[in-house]
Amino acid sequence: MKNRYLPTALGLYLNYLVHGMGVILISLNMPHLEQQWQTDAAGVSIVISSLGIGRLVVLFLSGMLSDRFGRKPFIYLGMACYLLFFFGILKSQTIAVAYAFGFLAGIANSFLDSGTYPALMESFPNSPSTANILIKAFVSAGQFLLPFIISLLVWSNAWFGWSFVVAACIMILNAIFLLKRPFPDQDQKKAGKANNPASGASNQVAAAPRMSRSEILDIACFTLYGYISMATFYLVSQWLSQYGQFVAGMEYASAIKLLSLYTVGSLSCVFITAALVKKTVSSHTLLMLYTFISFIALLSVCLWPTPMMVAGFAFVIGFSAAGGVMQLALTIMAMKFPQAKGKATGIFYSAGSLATFTIPLITAELSHTSIASIMWFDTGLAAAGFALALIIGVRQFAGAHFAVKSAQV
Repeated sequence: MKNRYLPTALGLYLNYLVHGMGVILISLNMPHLEQQWQTDAAGVSIVISSLGIGRLVVLFLSGMLSDRFGRKPFIYLGMACYLLFFFGILKSQTIAVAYAFGFLAGIANSFLDSGTYPALMESFPNSPSTANILIKAFVSAGQFLLPFIISLLVWSNAWFGWSFVVAACIMILNAIFLLKRPFPDQDQKKAGKANNPASGASNQVAAAPRMSRSEILDIACFTLYGYISMATFYLVSQWLSQYGQFVAGMEYASAIKLLSLYTVGSLSCVFITAALVKKTVSSHTLLMLYTFISFIALLSVCLWPTPMMVAGFAFVIGFSAAGGVMQLALTIMAMKFPQAKGKATGIFYSAGSLATFTIPLITAELSHTSIASIMWFDTGLAAAGFALALIIGVRQFAGAHFAVKSAQV
């Protein structure tokens, strides 16, 4: 039977196509914004950093509120904040004002995440991992399309701001499209009221049961994995070109192309993983496998830093570390706590956002020693990530085995 939430899912994915554009709009329009804000590249970089700060500040809270008040309100809050960002950046004349709108874009990302990931899992309960991994594909599509849009504007000598306007228009049209679309949590609430009209507000605000030690351990493992998985591929994305040039001895032109191989690997994994989890391969099996591949790839490139090895590494690490492994882990965590999917999203991605702040500070210190030491540090992170993936996987298998035994009894 046709899933009635397919149009809803399409709209949710389109938001992330726009989000993919949003996260690089400032950097790709840097020369024009330097003039507009009367600053230099360092000043624009400060504004770019505000997106990450805004995301971290409200992500955990928005996840909890999404569980309480529903997915759709937070998705629309995210879209509204993004629209303010698109038009606000164009009107900003100083770094301070632009920073405020960049902070708002980070908040928009948090709102979208807290509503979208749970909504997709609830829309496709039989394939939640596939539904969430496809978000990565739409983000990459947005980042792929935007440079072509900007190149067209440059070729036609048009105003640079049209790139912001195009993103905003897509978001506005999508907001109209989603307005009447059904959401699973809304349907469940309506069904609950119809089946039990006498239920009062007291049932909705009943105190949640206390968490067991096992659940606390699960949350700790997933939170640490959220930090480490983000740190692993974020570090590579920032230092891959420098490693190729200064450690492996590649020419500059060849070194910068490593990121293209990295991106191809990432996109390849998205579609392969989506096909695998739709068949018979479990999400936690892939989580362990991909994390192990990341560790082996990093160890190999540290031991044998040749141009050919680094080129192969770029594709493999993009595939295993940046191709949706975080979405897999989040899906497993959210399904572990089905009544708190928004809260799980908030916790997991808050840990990932924290990595984007702390890892640059650590690698900045390591770079004073050598760039090679940065990759060795990432190898250690990947080893810790693999250990966590094993713990998560073993606990998943143990829980499933216990459930089968209980059913048989």
